[in-house]
Amino acid sequence: MAVRAKKSTASAAKAKAPKAAAKSAPKTAAKTAAKSTAAGKAGATVTLRQIAAHIAEEHEMPKRQADLVLNNVVDVVVKHLRKGDRVRIGGLGILQVKKRAARMGRNPATGEAIKIKASKKVAFRAAKELKESI
Repeated sequence: MAVRAKKSTASAAKAKAPKAAAKSAPKTAAKTAAKSTAAGKAGATVTLRQIAAHIAEEHEMPKRQADLVLNNVVDVVVKHLRKGDRVRIGGLGILQVKKRAARMGRNPATGEAIKIKASKKVAFRAAKELKESI
């Protein structure tokens, strides 16, 4: 009669952990690749930093300097929008702050009437050139 010794659960878990990690790594990589290709089809999101890097490369300037210039442009645009100015960017469009009046709405869960306070929103109107290029 043969008696087999049982491995402790801790050592069994350690033995299985590398195998599980090895099995899940290709699956994780495949999921990441699938997500990136799906995002590529729908249109990837381009960040301000990526735009700065592209500008730096095109104009042979340091990335840090291009990043600072773009951040400064954003700051100036925000400053003018806060003052209530319209910001026209040639070839891109017009940014402006629009006021939304207070209104009555409904809570979708209960159907109860609620008052929605007045607010401001930033509106963007695309330029003709942008519309035609897309």
